[in-house]
Amino acid sequence: MTVLTLPGLIDPHVHLRDPGQTHKEDFTTGTSAALAGGFTTILDMPNNKEPITTAALLKEKINIAKQKIVCDVGFFFGSIGDNLSEFDKVKNKTRGLKLYLNQTTGNFILPKDRLEKVFNAWKGLILVHAEEKMVEEVLKVVRKTKKQTHFCHISLADELKIIKKAKEEDLPVTCGVTPHHLFLTEGDLKKLGPFGKVKAPLRTKKDIDFIWKNLKFIDLVESDHAPHTINEKRGVTRLEGLPTARTRAADEGALAGGKVGAGPRAVPFGVPGLETTLPLLLTAVSEKRLTINDVIRLCHENPAKIFNLPAQTDTFVEIDPTNHYTLDARRLFTKCGWSPFEGFPVKGKVVRVFIRGTKVFEDGKILVKPGFGKIV
Repeated sequence: MTVLTLPGLIDPHVHLRDPGQTHKEDFTTGTSAALAGGFTTILDMPNNKEPITTAALLKEKINIAKQKIVCDVGFFFGSIGDNLSEFDKVKNKTRGLKLYLNQTTGNFILPKDRLEKVFNAWKGLILVHAEEKMVEEVLKVVRKTKKQTHFCHISLADELKIIKKAKEEDLPVTCGVTPHHLFLTEGDLKKLGPFGKVKAPLRTKKDIDFIWKNLKFIDLVESDHAPHTINEKRGVTRLEGLPTARTRAADEGALAGGKVGAGPRAVPFGVPGLETTLPLLLTAVSEKRLTINDVIRLCHENPAKIFNLPAQTDTFVEIDPTNHYTLDARRLFTKCGWSPFEGFPVKGKVVRVFIRGTKVFEDGKILVKPGFGKIV
């Protein structure tokens, strides 16, 4: 077996659903999925069922995580512009402030007229979910405030062109892209139906080709791991987890037509990605679309620098870059139990993972107990 050693990888964009929606994922299953995917540190987003917008809610979340995580985890804080008095209380306990400027899970949207006020109030890194025209709106504020800003999950050629120009102006901006925006397009929706419903949505092949050709302007890969149950994605279960009376025929019809429902049965945005990101990237390496140094830059060096993460000593991932296999959702640790990449042939498998000298994962098994991971 050929073994290649990588530094412990960092995924700075996950939604572990804990607390509040642990039927989808929890800190133990989510961090187990991270280890299986080669990630030793992950950063969790604030749009929980009750968004993390106060110091008390953040403290509660951290205390829950300490008992359950098997890899290292950091957290972001949230705001819709009505909690500025909380900022100083949490600035040393988070890796940044996340702002949502478009519709997404939870509809936790910051009104545009509060954007500059929030930017001025937060001391530190700001992350934005900003699609299409909102990218330029954010950049207007960045030009005024000079605040370090990270654009999450860029998916359009026009978005990357605008951010590229901002970088040429020496504005303090970075951006990320997700695996589903690199390896899927809107053409895959015919097959995926509601299981391909994400925010930002899947884009055209032209957009994705442009991102691949300009990957040097992308700072990191972020999974945007956003698990929902199979029935929630099918639209046959209320988002709160309560069953509905829809028939099997209606369910199959909705899946076949890609319909996503409305109201309390609306299909939520998001796909799981922690366990499929690295195999997809390693496959791209084998196809010479990437180099292994690109993977290290996108999944370790830049995330560590952008989010000011502490160095992990004796922390690394051993992979077999020659292992051919097919992605199989039945083998995943994520509680949601499905993947939009089901059936994809990939080349490159995680064999062992070490954190601070301790072997935490080997041959498909988690080797440490909940609580092993640290808060970063």
